[in-house]
Amino acid sequence: MARYRAVVEYDGTEFLGFQRQAEGLSRTVQGEIEAALGRIGWTGKAVLGAGRTDSGVHASGQVIAFDFEWRHGSEALLRALNANLPPDAAIKALDECAADFHPRYAAKGRRYRYTLYNAPVRSPLAARYAWHVWPPALNVEAMQAASQRLVGRHDFAAFGADPDGGESTTRTVRRAEWAAQGEALRFEIQADAFLYRMVRSLVGALKKVGAGDLAVADFVAILQSRDRAQCPPIAPPQGLCLVEVIY
Repeated sequence: MARYRAVVEYDGTEFLGFQRQAEGLSRTVQGEIEAALGRIGWTGKAVLGAGRTDSGVHASGQVIAFDFEWRHGSEALLRALNANLPPDAAIKALDECAADFHPRYAAKGRRYRYTLYNAPVRSPLAARYAWHVWPPALNVEAMQAASQRLVGRHDFAAFGADPDGGESTTRTVRRAEWAAQGEALRFEIQADAFLYRMVRSLVGALKKVGAGDLAVADFVAILQSRDRAQCPPIAPPQGLCLVEVIY
């Protein structure tokens, strides 16, 4: 018996998130991976995941782990899994790892990307992967100025739900940057960990800054308030992608 670590990419549009639901009736990424494993002889209880992405959220760098008695090598296992997965999910890399490796608890950080499509006419081709915002044309410089105030160690209680078990809502953000690429505006943020819906909550507030509805000082005041009730509506899920889990 060996433990395997794999990097997974998926289009989250048709999934009810990563985590298998208790009733097992909803389509989830974990459920599809476990079904694919089952078709090649796996009899384990559960695949471990680094992050429980929400319904509609995508990933290009989700990390999973599972135990499996497989005698044909890692490359053959990768091919066998991909042959049994649906078109909207794929294993990008796979290899054996330490028997005690856990993709969630071993992680040192995560990196997410959120994409806005800021143009007068929506793009049907971008609709599954970006939030169409218009009007107005967003002030990227103001959004970047606000984002820089996130870097460092802060209490993000205003931008996320309380963790399970009453754990701290303080997180360390190492990078928070906006970049314009044509009509797409991409926000990249890297932190040691994230609260539930933290990235989408931040993007919802930063969009208000870009639209001129919030000043940078107002954004900072929301952060410092630690009051979830002051957070503007969160951004929709389709623009969000888990890009990398850092070990």
